[in-house]
Amino acid sequence: MTENSRSFLNRRSVLTLGAGAAAALVASGGVAEASRPAASDAELARSLPGGFRSEYAQVNGVRLHYVTGGRGEPLILLPGWPETWWQYRKVMPELAKRYRVIAVDLRGMGGSDKPQGGYDKKTMARDIFELVRALGHRQAHIAGHDIGAMVAFAFAANHAEATKTVTLMDVSHPDESLYQLPMLAPPGQPVNVWWFAFNQVATLPEQLLTGRSRFLVDWMFDHLAADPASIGNRDRAIYAAAYDRPDAIRAGNGWYQAFGQDIEDQKAYGKITAPMLGLGSEFNYDYLAAVLPSKATDVRVRKVAGSGHFVAEEQPRTVIDELRSFLG
Repeated sequence: MTENSRSFLNRRSVLTLGAGAAAALVASGGVAEASRPAASDAELARSLPGGFRSEYAQVNGVRLHYVTGGRGEPLILLPGWPETWWQYRKVMPELAKRYRVIAVDLRGMGGSDKPQGGYDKKTMARDIFELVRALGHRQAHIAGHDIGAMVAFAFAANHAEATKTVTLMDVSHPDESLYQLPMLAPPGQPVNVWWFAFNQVATLPEQLLTGRSRFLVDWMFDHLAADPASIGNRDRAIYAAAYDRPDAIRAGNGWYQAFGQDIEDQKAYGKITAPMLGLGSEFNYDYLAAVLPSKATDVRVRKVAGSGHFVAEEQPRTVIDELRSFLG
């Protein structure tokens, strides 16, 4: 989640647990509903209009899973925590009418490998660069949300020759402002971004969350989405299943544990020269509008009205229209 999540969380609705979490509980001991997905990645890909298919590629020492469909210039979609490529399901069919859409499970995510290391965003960006090359492309449009936005930024910073445009959804790259996040929420701020600290801890998250990730998934959507119903029960089950195993929990933690290295890496980056689009939620737009112009030479920032953090799922029409307008 973004370093500016404090302002995002400072709203009345954050105090109210949405109906999704309650609906996900069963009578036997309050255990979350089974988080097995209704279908495999291959079946999920085929369920989307546009001829999508599930594929794998061996790049940069890891096997990456991706889903691709459509024709035209390549558009890479990078997801965030705690989700997978499936978070783009609502925008992929329309975008595939104009672009070759490639939604990737990042290193450590979903159907991709979960190695012990390499979770700094520079290395993860190298994964995507090698995937672009393996798929036969010289350049690609790169768009990411949350952790995926951090990787998209690192891609544009480290592989300028391969970056046609870069889109950051609700998050920018880690910088030193992360060190200013308080351990305790000050008066008037109902919730702190506790997962930043939680995901720094070794071993304990696996012990607590294995087989129980649905609780975390429901909490995130019920508190950080303007409309929690926009991410339905089946979608939540798919995400929870992707993070229910110890190796998947450890890998997701790894993205956060690498923030210190990410901060150091960014100090060496110059301004990004590829055209940059920032898509900000109601609560993160001001942050992106203030920060992104200092990070790149050609920046536009748009507000996704009526959306919480999960912009592609909450307001897919706006995201489709903004991407089409920006990418051309």
